[in-house]
Amino acid sequence: MTVGPVTSPTETQPAEETPAVPGTVIEGRSLGRIAWTRLKRDRVALAGGITVFLLILVAILAPLINKAFGHPVNEYHQDKIDPNLGGIPPVGTWGGISSDFLLGVQPVTGRDLFSQVIYGAQTSLLIAFAATLLAVAIGIVVGVSAGFFGGWLDSLFSRFMDLILAFPLILFAIALISVLPPTRAFRTAVMIVVIGGFSWPYIGRIVRGQTLSLREREFVESARSIGASNFRIIFKELLPNLAAPILVYSTLIIPTNILFEAALSFLGVGVPPPTPSWGRLLSDAVQFYEYDPMYMFVPGMAIFITVLAFNLFGDGLRDALDPKANR
Repeated sequence: MTVGPVTSPTETQPAEETPAVPGTVIEGRSLGRIAWTRLKRDRVALAGGITVFLLILVAILAPLINKAFGHPVNEYHQDKIDPNLGGIPPVGTWGGISSDFLLGVQPVTGRDLFSQVIYGAQTSLLIAFAATLLAVAIGIVVGVSAGFFGGWLDSLFSRFMDLILAFPLILFAIALISVLPPTRAFRTAVMIVVIGGFSWPYIGRIVRGQTLSLREREFVESARSIGASNFRIIFKELLPNLAAPILVYSTLIIPTNILFEAALSFLGVGVPPPTPSWGRLLSDAVQFYEYDPMYMFVPGMAIFITVLAFNLFGDGLRDALDPKANR
């Protein structure tokens, strides 16, 4: 009688391998796809991103939107001003809001506040985006150069960034812009140069720190070992790995530039009238807030929603692009 092998109760038989399904392909996910999946899970950041997209769309399509829902930006409506109260506040409640004037009218002049806010978004976003683009360009060049080459160049650029950060920017901007010709194109260009030219050290420091870390990594040493030039290492190895922090910080610096433009316009050294600006609307509303609080509330909320949306989207984008985030 043949006795087979006895299996101990504590021993486990090897599991049978599951045969692969024919035609099944295991697909890997790229870093961009992983980041997009994380971002979609963050509903707060997604809401901020959608709001930012809508604001940009409103700024681009301002003439069409205003033509459909508003009135000409400099058209006066004196019939909407109450003559019994000194000709200052609008007729009706909530600043004259009605189906014809969606956000009411301005005190004294009777101009459509909806058109002022729509075109004000165009002014604020144009200056903020252009200034951010300038700051990012300068910050990348200076930060990468200081971090990659090091030595005396790093010391020179680092001290220069410290000098720019210590400069009294708001006083310099007021002194410079107030003595320049008050033309729209000239003032806009000067504001872009001033804001972007003094905000680049923030991103320059971040790029420098990331470059100092990346230049010691294995892929950079590998590129050096095969004879790659410094130019190729910077553009083919470093900049692709710097794209994520640059993109994130760019979305976070835009609201700062929006607030700075609004502050300059509030102080009277922004874009000249009659060009609409959220900051100048707030400045004009100071003398009328007792008669018409809505005149201050509307542009204030426009600035608040815009800055909040950019900050929420920037925070969510940072978490989505962070490989160490537990999402």
